[in-house]
Formats: sequence, C-alpha cells, structure tokens
Amino acid sequence: MVQPRRHFAQHWLKSEKVLDAIVKAAGCTSDDRILEIGPGTGILTRRLLPLVQSLVAVEIDRDLCQLLAKQLGKKENFLLLQGDFLTLDSPSQLTAFPKFQKQNKVVANIPYNITGPIIEKLLGTISNPNLEPFDSIVLLVQKEVAERLYAKPESRAFGALSVRVQYLADCELICPVPAAAFYPAPKVDSAVVRLRPRQIETPALDPRKLESLIKLGFAAKRKMLRNNLQSTVERDRLTHLLQQLNINPQVRAEDLSVQQWVTLSNQLTVNS
Repeated sequence: MVQPRRHFAQHWLKSEKVLDAIVKAAGCTSDDRILEIGPGTGILTRRLLPLVQSLVAVEIDRDLCQLLAKQLGKKENFLLLQGDFLTLDSPSQLTAFPKFQKQNKVVANIPYNITGPIIEKLLGTISNPNLEPFDSIVLLVQKEVAERLYAKPESRAFGALSVRVQYLADCELICPVPAAAFYPAPKVDSAVVRLRPRQIETPALDPRKLESLIKLGFAAKRKMLRNNLQSTVERDRLTHLLQQLNINPQVRAEDLSVQQWVTLSNQLTVNS
C-alpha cells in the first residue's frame, strides 16, 4: 500500500460525510468535464467518475499514478496525467484526447503548501484573468485560507487574497472539515469552499494599477490606507478623493469592499 508522503504534503481524506459534501457542491452532471488536482488514492475520483462525462486527474506522485492507473485506468471517461499541476501544460498534453479537453469544473483536495499558486493558475490574476473560466471550482483547503477567501470587508480575515480572488469569483463556504477527517491528520482544520468565476460589474480601467494598490494597501494592515499608499499617491490628494467617494479618510485597507477598491483605482487612473 502506498503511504502518504510528507514532502508532497499528502493528507488523504477519509470522511464519507465530507466526500458527500464535496460531490454535492460540485453539482456534477453527465455533461461535465472535471479537472481533479491531486487525486491521491482516488477516493474522490471514484465518486465523481460515474456522474460525469470525463475526468482528468493530475497527480505528481509516481507511485500513486501507478496505483490509479491499475485501479481506474480502464475507465473510458478517466485520464491520468503525471506531473506537477503548477508547471504542467495540460492543454497541450490533451490535444491527442479530444473528449478530455476543456474541463468546465474543478474538484480537488489540494496541497496546502501551494494553495495560493493553484488558485492563481485556476482563476488567473486581476491583470491576467483566465479567459476560459471554469463554471465552478470546489476545493478542500486549510481553514485559515478558506476564511480569507470568503471573508467580508471589515473582518479580520479580509486581506489582499480576499480582494484578488473576489474580484474574479464569488466564494462561499460549503462546510468545515476537522483534522480527524484525514489520514494522516494535519495539524490544522480545513474547509470546503466553492468559487464561481464571474466578471465584476465595474472592472478596473487599469488592472495592473489595481493590483499594485492592493499590494501596497495591505502591506501594513493596521496602518491607515493613506499611509500605506503615500508612495504612489500624495496623502492629501488621497484624503480628498476618499471624501469624494464617501469613504472615511482614516479607513484601513480591510475596510474597503472589492468594488470600492476598483472605484478608487479607477479614479486614480482617470485623474493621473
């Protein structure tokens, strides 16, 4: 039997209740083409395969790939790619497999140590969004990261990650997941979240400027926004602009909604 490997941050889900919640959140139909990142021993894969048109699984562990190929390799709607998802050019690898191209949903229990980069590859960035967005992305992630993904303005968890992700997608909590739901149990609790990519109602006129403002604004979270942004916009000017936008001049970065960040960025772009 293949054992979990620490250097791959492998923690295998064993809770039937959580597996049910993930599958339900994915809302799979016979038309769906699923991307699963890090299938591990295939416990989630086996639940998804009977429900969907096709499933592409990306696994970095060669031993697990051998196990999955042996157990699921004969399934006509299953395709396994061995490699690191972050560096793998899956579209080019799928050119020879037409029915596995253009996945429309992601369902995955992802390694916690590379959660940020994985989400960025799936969604893109503010200045370079995924031009072929998924219908939905259901992820099992560390609880602390989940809280930042769906956090609301003025909450402690609301930060740069919240703004960057919520600019590109709606995020909701599906369910909390205790450490005991895994083997081996991680040192932290987890949560299942669902991201639904969408276009923001009023987009940034200069996406790169918005990204820069967000980075600077949250650089020192307890400082007022006008202090954090003084390297890019003069304090008195920013104070005046915030007043024009009916925003308290003493506001901190975490107090602005995503749309307020966009509005501020757009005003600075127009008046630059």
